[in-house]
Amino acid sequence: GGKPHILDFSVSNDQAWEVGLSCGGRVRVLVESIAEKYPLIDKMLGAMGPVILKTDCATGETMLEFGQNNSEKSKLTEVGDQIIFTQILEQPLDLVIIGAVHITQAMVKIAQSLDIAVTVIDPRTAFASKIRFPDIDLCTDWPDEALDARQITSGTAVVTLTHDPKLDDPALEIVLKSDAFYIASLGSRKTHAARVGRLTDRGFTADQIARIHAPAGLDIGAKTPAEIALSVMAEMMSVYRNGHNR
Repeated sequence: GGKPHILDFSVSNDQAWEVGLSCGGRVRVLVESIAEKYPLIDKMLGAMGPVILKTDCATGETMLEFGQNNSEKSKLTEVGDQIIFTQILEQPLDLVIIGAVHITQAMVKIAQSLDIAVTVIDPRTAFASKIRFPDIDLCTDWPDEALDARQITSGTAVVTLTHDPKLDDPALEIVLKSDAFYIASLGSRKTHAARVGRLTDRGFTADQIARIHAPAGLDIGAKTPAEIALSVMAEMMSVYRNGHNR
């Protein structure tokens, strides 16, 4: 408990690397207790992220509100004698990939470097093996069953990569009804046109189907599995940060 405190530190150029800075300067650190707010913050993040926590550094009074987008940044604002610290609290992202293919292996590496939790779903055990995917949540259930059993939030991205309608379509039917912030499918424009037809026949509207990013990924002329993975992950983060959804 107690009031928050701002601690000031001067960092020399020689000390900069030790504290993770590229050069010396001044570092101001806000120390406050937010333990009593954890349940509410967690609930707000689960409903719609990000969450903005504003703290009056003199009085300790705080205010929680929903952020407008994921490009907002934490900052310290001084108005006269009043100092307000605005902290952006982001929900943890998770990526669900349908299909344990070569592109998936490359996507996993990128996601892990971004601290994004990854789940790979593929009932084909020849592909979905711990030898190929040693450090992630690997599920060999059918995609619709696996997705139906998990929570899909506004911090979830789902990408289908199998090229097999028997696996991809049931997954899409689940996630198109969810709050997932990014939905993408691999395949050519011709392949996607056929996919649109099947989903339309299943009763999905044009607006719902338009949420699918297809062909998946930014157009960077990608050819190799690693390049395709990079393009998909870049598009996913662009949608998350900039809100450019379809």
